[in-house]
Amino acid sequence: MKTAPHNPLLDKLHPYPFERLRALNAGIKPNPAYRPISLGIGEPKHPAPKLIEDALMGAMKGLSGYPATAGEPVLREAICAWLQRRYGLQLDPASQVLPVNGSREALFALAQTVIDPSRPGATVVCPNPFYQIYEGAALLAGAQTAFANSDPARNFAANWSEIDEATWGRTQLLYVCSPGNPTGAVMPLSEWQTLFELSDRHGFVIASDECYSEIYFGEEGPQSAPLGGLEAAAQLGRADFRNLIAFTSLSKRSNVPGLRSGFVAGDASIIKRFLLYRTYHGSAMSPIVQAASVAAWNDEAHVVANRAEYRAKFAQITPLLAAHMKVALPDAGFYLWAEVPGHIHAGDDVAFSQGLLAQYNVAVLPGSLLARHAHGINPGAGRIRLALVAEQSECMEAAERIAAYIQSFSPKV
Repeated sequence: MKTAPHNPLLDKLHPYPFERLRALNAGIKPNPAYRPISLGIGEPKHPAPKLIEDALMGAMKGLSGYPATAGEPVLREAICAWLQRRYGLQLDPASQVLPVNGSREALFALAQTVIDPSRPGATVVCPNPFYQIYEGAALLAGAQTAFANSDPARNFAANWSEIDEATWGRTQLLYVCSPGNPTGAVMPLSEWQTLFELSDRHGFVIASDECYSEIYFGEEGPQSAPLGGLEAAAQLGRADFRNLIAFTSLSKRSNVPGLRSGFVAGDASIIKRFLLYRTYHGSAMSPIVQAASVAAWNDEAHVVANRAEYRAKFAQITPLLAAHMKVALPDAGFYLWAEVPGHIHAGDDVAFSQGLLAQYNVAVLPGSLLARHAHGINPGAGRIRLALVAEQSECMEAAERIAAYIQSFSPKV
């Protein structure tokens, strides 16, 4: 009997980090004396804003019609108005923005739109560590991957100089993530200029993942807000945003990961092709989600309040952990990227996470699972990612347990 055919590219996919972690932890029995706390998954836990819930419920009559893949004009106009308020940008709502069902599916789908696998050595460049969707999107588009490791000496910014000229010459798509996951690093204007020059020279598309852009720790105002890719392009005289697509989501900004709503914006010629792909792919956003998204993009008060919660949480927890391990406030985002003390499990991030789970019932994500071995190292090894997404008291309790676990390895006097 013949077996059913399948796409052979699926066989190239790596297990997702959480799958790998579940397998690694299969034999561990967490200490029942402690209630379970997870800092492993970057899923916002703050309450969803009522104005978004109300808009969602008030739009139920929209279920009686098919939505357009391009989205309603009122949504595209709300997105453009937000881009103007946030970054000072003027984009055409008809040609330069497109609503998407969360940034994750769009990050994947863009690769299927722009990659030409018939060209020899088709390559996608990713930061390392990275969001695994980038790699999966590249492999399923028929491309190979190349990685630029994060550099601890430069606040974990990706070291793009590790990519040689021959690899850049084969590159068709570059994923960047700023603020970064898991490091929180924000790319400065000089780094954007370098990448734009490389894109101009080699013709690759830049996909700028900016889903953490609205969680930062300085005072309110443009001086503290992370620089965005479109903003950087405009500052460098690239008003057409050539070969640049930015991805933004409501999931983190507005605490609505279940809404599955975001947008892409940038180069109108790429947006046109992306819309064609999405029309055939069946990626139209539900009318009720569009209505809720309009309400979300038009309101900033709930975002300021959300940011204040994270600011207070990080201000309390970061110094507590910094007294016991090497960790610092990131540029932005809601992760702490902490170094495992070298005297504990020889700095092994997986062993540390397993011991912490077994003894104190706190789940964290080993950094090595978020990265690939490249340029002689795994740049996530020896680190753990802590997602401070739960309410402050729960995150504080988890931090105290982590401190206690580290202290249990201190020499007894």
